[in-house]
Amino acid sequence: MMMHVVISMLRGVNVGGHHLIRMGVLKALCESLGLRNVQTYLQSGNVIFATNERDLDRLALAIENAIEQRCGFRCDVILRTTAELRDVILASPFAARQGIHPGKLAVIFLAEDPGQEAHDKVLALKIEPEELRMAVREYYIYFPFGMGQSKAPAAIAKALKVSGTGRNWNSVTKILEMAEKLERLH
Repeated sequence: MMMHVVISMLRGVNVGGHHLIRMGVLKALCESLGLRNVQTYLQSGNVIFATNERDLDRLALAIENAIEQRCGFRCDVILRTTAELRDVILASPFAARQGIHPGKLAVIFLAEDPGQEAHDKVLALKIEPEELRMAVREYYIYFPFGMGQSKAPAAIAKALKVSGTGRNWNSVTKILEMAEKLERLH
């Protein structure tokens, strides 16, 4: 069976001193699940690996369970294939716009499609000066003054009622670069 490359993004780890997990521990945990060529990126729970597993929901659950067993807390795990991440980058509604600072652009990866009603609620939010664009399982948000003080992510999460985790554009593109490099090995 041919292996494929998957990107795992953990929600809410190593933020504000909560749900701490060292990347070496996370790497070893993933290897113990039979994942191959495991690599981590930054301290925010980004893991790139090769796997034979095709059922990403089952794989996410296995990683969540292993983290809970090993680290004593449960966190959501959002998975994307290399092709899906590539599509997220290609679909960016901000790609052609001049003056977009990549450190102020984020992609929020959702665990599942929240449905049309939730999308409509999010699009109705007044979050200016931030700019929001929705896809099915991702949304893109531009923070012209930075993410630090924005109330938009909390309001959006409340409206969506679906688990998600955000990564800035620099991280998204670097993770894809790592995944594509690993893909060339398989």
